[in-house]
Amino acid sequence: MVTLLTGWGRTNPSATEVLEHGGEDVDGLARIVKALPARGGVARGLGRSYGDPAQNGGGVVVRLVDSVHDVAIDAAAGTATVPAGVSLDDLLALLVPRGFFVPVSPGTRFVTVGGAIASDIHGKNHHLEGSFGNHVRRLSLLLADGTVAELGPGERPDLFWATVGGMGLTGIILDATIRLLPIETSRCSVDTERADDLDTLLTMMDEGDRFYRYSVAWIDLMATGSRLGRAVLTRGEHATVDQLRPKQAVDPLVYDARQRIAVPPLVPPAGFVNHTTIKAFNELWFRKAPRRRVAQIVSIPAYFHPLDFVGSWNRMYGRAGFVQYQFVVPFGQERALRAVVERLSATGTPNFIPVLKRFGAANPAPLSFPRPGWALALDIPAGARDLDALLHGLDEVVLDAGGRHYLAKDAHTTPGAIRRGYPRLDEWRAVRASVDPAGRWTSDQSRRLRLLAD
Repeated sequence: MVTLLTGWGRTNPSATEVLEHGGEDVDGLARIVKALPARGGVARGLGRSYGDPAQNGGGVVVRLVDSVHDVAIDAAAGTATVPAGVSLDDLLALLVPRGFFVPVSPGTRFVTVGGAIASDIHGKNHHLEGSFGNHVRRLSLLLADGTVAELGPGERPDLFWATVGGMGLTGIILDATIRLLPIETSRCSVDTERADDLDTLLTMMDEGDRFYRYSVAWIDLMATGSRLGRAVLTRGEHATVDQLRPKQAVDPLVYDARQRIAVPPLVPPAGFVNHTTIKAFNELWFRKAPRRRVAQIVSIPAYFHPLDFVGSWNRMYGRAGFVQYQFVVPFGQERALRAVVERLSATGTPNFIPVLKRFGAANPAPLSFPRPGWALALDIPAGARDLDALLHGLDEVVLDAGGRHYLAKDAHTTPGAIRRGYPRLDEWRAVRASVDPAGRWTSDQSRRLRLLAD
């Protein structure tokens, strides 16, 4: 069936033949691979990449339809073997009541395990525990010739690390064994602090993040003057049973992640996100946050996935959609981070819920995004005035500082920007070409950014 696909940002649609298939039917998937058209194919999870990595205009997209009932938990080893098409949403509903959490969670649980590996997702704990790929013990990969390769950090490591963060361009991930995090409760203990400006925020994170497993800061990118970069910093840990109130301790692992509301399909063409609404929202969000609050007990969904309570929240941006811009600059390049914040503040460009994190050590994957430094992510309406000029100007600041952009979020960067940001691109290309010399795995993003060849 030919379908018009976009990423979560709802920009740059392309018409693609979508084939849904169960990952357990390897022979059936192999037949699909061998019959791919000249335009090739790529796997797609739940479509939560913001740009075009899971689109393939004129070609094929393969969507794995897998069941959480096929997940195998090894409680003694603290691992789970999960079909790649299973979402973190379904996986958490299975794991949390059994006393486990995923090792890394992004800001949404509506991503598949295969997508988490292909994008090498990161979360609030990267400064201590790295990205998702760090916690994958093994995976099965369907190659371009229809065979299946078993991979891991110690088994064909070059291909394993090319697949982690490889945006689906080495093959279709069929399943993976991941490390689990034991937890006592389904709640988190969260400390909240307000920072009145950017310098204060960076100092707070630099000095205190190592004492917390999770840390993230909401930053006001419309504040100016002495309030530039003011923020609300929330840091937390998984709560223990003895931290719960008696009523909560009766069922400490109860888990409720139900959606509360949904944005209807009929919204104004320009959406609800503009300079006026975001400026008002930012003022309210900063003022309602406590100056300092310690050990607030909140649910896992409330701390990790607050936007998931709102169904189809991407509709708020209207017909034009939105662009998420995420980059990292190394520690020691705080001046570049400040320059980005100053430019965004000076333009008054509406930015919905920008977040700042500190990244820890990188893993061996050539196309993995995280590296030690400061990572900033923001959502901007695609129809914002002079957006291309603004973002490409920010690109230069980021790249001159030795930074890079996140492929899973990208919808605007250039081949040159990716080559500068990912100096091991040719190394990745060589590994990928060794298992797909004809370039059967391809996507709109791989062509736009010339990932497979210059």
